[in-house]
Amino acid sequence: MPEAVLARTWRPDSWREQRALQLPPYPDPAAVEDVVRELRTRPPLVTSWEVDALRAHLADAAAGRRFLLQGGDCAERFDECLPEIITNRLKVLLQMSLVLIHGLRLPVVRVGRFAGQYAKPRSADFESVGGTELPSYRGDIVNGPEPHAAARTPDPRRMLEAYGVSAMSLNYMRALVDGGFADLRHPENWDLGFVRHDGLRREYQALVDGILDALRFMATVSGTAAGAGLERVDMFTSHEALLLPYEQALTRAVAGRPGTYNLGTHFPWIGLRTSEPEGAHVEYMRGIANPIAIKVGPDTQPSTLRSLVRILDPNAEPGRLTLITRFGASKVEAALPRLVETVRAEGRTVLWSCDPMHGNTETTDAGLKTRRFEAVRAELELAFDIHERQGSTLGGVHLELTGENVTECVGGAGGLAESDLTRAYKSQVDPRLNAEQALEMAFAIVRKRRS
Repeated sequence: MPEAVLARTWRPDSWREQRALQLPPYPDPAAVEDVVRELRTRPPLVTSWEVDALRAHLADAAAGRRFLLQGGDCAERFDECLPEIITNRLKVLLQMSLVLIHGLRLPVVRVGRFAGQYAKPRSADFESVGGTELPSYRGDIVNGPEPHAAARTPDPRRMLEAYGVSAMSLNYMRALVDGGFADLRHPENWDLGFVRHDGLRREYQALVDGILDALRFMATVSGTAAGAGLERVDMFTSHEALLLPYEQALTRAVAGRPGTYNLGTHFPWIGLRTSEPEGAHVEYMRGIANPIAIKVGPDTQPSTLRSLVRILDPNAEPGRLTLITRFGASKVEAALPRLVETVRAEGRTVLWSCDPMHGNTETTDAGLKTRRFEAVRAELELAFDIHERQGSTLGGVHLELTGENVTECVGGAGGLAESDLTRAYKSQVDPRLNAEQALEMAFAIVRKRRS
């Protein structure tokens, strides 16, 4: 199978010749093509040299020289392209990365699930809302969540809006980073107003104080300002490459560089529902020059993973392929070892990252989807143990989180209970860790790696 796929001539639109799952049934296909043509004329959202820099960082993470922190919204909303939400999202990732850098003694690769995470796969094309059957909400890039037919009808013009809000989000994020918001010499400026648990607050403050003391000591010894170059950090973007007409429209050749890049994001990934080796999403992703990721789960067979690795990374390029595992705390022990062994038998060094969120989703008696912090942490800790036993390296984590004080996942130091969920449950799709839980998860990673 891999040989047959690789023998095909790849083009940015060759995915159209393969079976495409999870694409919305647009009522007017001609309107979709009009939007694709318009998007082709728009400037790219990211640059090829940023993409290549990320690939080098991911190669280091696969070799154990860096650690990947990938996190952000389950599904972004157009109406949340607001300065305070973007600032809080960036802040929580910076705070988590500071904990990881200090605790792991490794550089951290920061990748946000934002500025493009507007499409979501769904298990069914239709859902019942108040007794009425409506098309499923597939993310703001496709349709709206409002429970009526007009909002739920897939609208291709939403791709243009997704491009616009992605550009605004990226522009503001870059302005914050370049303007010194991410200056690691002043982590005290990243306030902890969202942290209600005193122990977590004290632990983070002690870490900040230790870093500042070390910088002041170095400045005293050297007689110059310490920490040159710490005023800004690299921040990359990622999203699930689900809506292929949109991805195709932002796929470009770059003068002076070999290959064809998806310039709508730095780091696209393939979800579990669209990972068929012969499918359209794999066909599209195999030809782009970006580093790419693919989700694997408890039902992923070794033979399927073997085919995917050969198709998506035929030349075994360092940093090219990341495997994001999502099993659930009760299934990781049985499922992960055989997949690690499958990749080893192929002679590949991929970056292994753990998504401990999706496999631990459950529904309360009241009908709300949630995740238990303790189950999320348990899967992550087990993944570290399994990789160590297998002689492998878990080089990253993939989390659905927000910088807002939401109540969507139960547990953690704050002690959120099911009865608290309705207080600030905002997600339209999957539950996210709030800012306090996300910071607590960073400390949990450090403790596990040190144990």
